[in-house]
Amino acid sequence: MAGPPEARPEPAQAGLVRASRVPRRAYAVAAAIAVLVAGIGGLATDLGPWYRGLLQPAWKPPDIVFGPVWTLLYTLTAWAGARAWWHARPTVQADEAAADAGRRRQRRLLFGFLLNALLNVLWSVLFFKAQRPDWALVEIVLLTASVLWLISACTEVDRLAARLLLPYLAWVLFAATVNAGVLWLNPLSPGA
Repeated sequence: MAGPPEARPEPAQAGLVRASRVPRRAYAVAAAIAVLVAGIGGLATDLGPWYRGLLQPAWKPPDIVFGPVWTLLYTLTAWAGARAWWHARPTVQADEAAADAGRRRQRRLLFGFLLNALLNVLWSVLFFKAQRPDWALVEIVLLTASVLWLISACTEVDRLAARLLLPYLAWVLFAATVNAGVLWLNPLSPGA
């Protein structure tokens, strides 16, 4: 007969740890990376004459909305990244193969989040600095794919982390429609 749930040991699932708390240091590192990415993306965002001269689709929110939305999205992404990375680690009791698998999961997650951050910044560079909404629209497909990959990878280790990324996915998909609308309303000149 099994004892109460708190007395039963948690079954090992391929060396994953699911029940422990994420240390504050993991959240602090994720938050610092998110602030760095947001800062670089902000520097690449130029709301100057070229941007002000673009015709915008009717569904584009006012520019003042973007700061608070991105602050929330970066917060949720940092939270998800810290949780997923922490929960991907091997258990103390894991054998060497399970420990190696846990470290590989952590490296894949770290690489995925860093690639996503790079793609996030690259969109701003292409759209605002290069003034190429066509290239930005192609790039946002890659950004969307990276968010989908992160959601899938996080689901394997921490379902809450995966759910925390859903608003980011929704916003990127919405941003893609705005980007496409800008491109439709502002055809590129020949030779651009």
